[in-house]
Amino acid sequence: MSAIARSVAAAAALFLAGAVAYVSSTRAEVSNATPRTEAAVASTPSPQVPSDSKRSAFIPPPLSAMPKDDFGKMVRLGEQIFEDPAHHASAYVGNDLRCSNCHLDAGRLANSAPMWGAYVSYPAYRSKNGHVNTFEERLQGCFRFSMNGKAPPLGDKVLVALESYSYWMSRGARVDPDIAGRGYPKLDKPPMPADYKRGQQVYDENCALCHGAHGTGRQANDGSPGFPALWGPDSFNWGAGMGSFENAAAFIRANMPLGLAGSLSVQDAWDVATFMDSQERPQDPRFTGSVAETRQRFHNSSNSAYGTVVNGHLLGSDSITSGGHPRATETSSRP
Repeated sequence: MSAIARSVAAAAALFLAGAVAYVSSTRAEVSNATPRTEAAVASTPSPQVPSDSKRSAFIPPPLSAMPKDDFGKMVRLGEQIFEDPAHHASAYVGNDLRCSNCHLDAGRLANSAPMWGAYVSYPAYRSKNGHVNTFEERLQGCFRFSMNGKAPPLGDKVLVALESYSYWMSRGARVDPDIAGRGYPKLDKPPMPADYKRGQQVYDENCALCHGAHGTGRQANDGSPGFPALWGPDSFNWGAGMGSFENAAAFIRANMPLGLAGSLSVQDAWDVATFMDSQERPQDPRFTGSVAETRQRFHNSSNSAYGTVVNGHLLGSDSITSGGHPRATETSSRP
């Protein structure tokens, strides 16, 4: 391990030790071998990479300011679903991921696709499904692709709660699809073409501590999800936005490693995103029966590895059917 990697690992260890102490006071103790759970994210946001915009990002109200009336109960339910969809929306999820895995600090953190930034940006046209989407439709897509589950019907209490939570957070923000802090900061192209092998090294030195040597994530002592699976049967499926090299690299650069945001170079972010997104995962729910046809219709981009051959393996050819699978083990293999 290089001196830089040792320094990063040491800093990460100190950060994680403090986080574990916090978590142990509010839930079952996490073992020494298991890094802090996502519950700590809400109380300890990651340092932010400066946004492309010179405008200051909107600051949502604190969770303690939730109203106490009937509307507030729905807002609270939305926050609970956001932090633990497997428990509060189990009928619609197919993995152990939480909304807060990709939208840090309970969907509040600028430059981590905050929900207040999304709410004020819809309705909007999406090329992914070729029509103008409402905010509820956008949430449906998250369940179908990122959560590898199925879309709650429009008007379902799960969607109403999540929309109420997002609306409450955005009150006071201006309606603006370009609001500062929305999404992930746009990332420059890397100096060199992204490389799988370099990405594997970046992953082993900076990511495996939390997400496992084989990308299958880690659990807390009580069996609850700790850090999410990044590939394999319990991860997001091939249709998820995080399966795009560009999206993943932007998220990683702005937010990862947790507590050390911005410590990876632009090149590192692209390399490790390429490595992460060049692994098998659940099938795209839009699968036509042919990997080649599915790539042509939905993944015909340099940002997707679906339908390409990596290390002699055709990605997508060995994907489990989308819609859910038991948690993978830490001994799972990677190509």
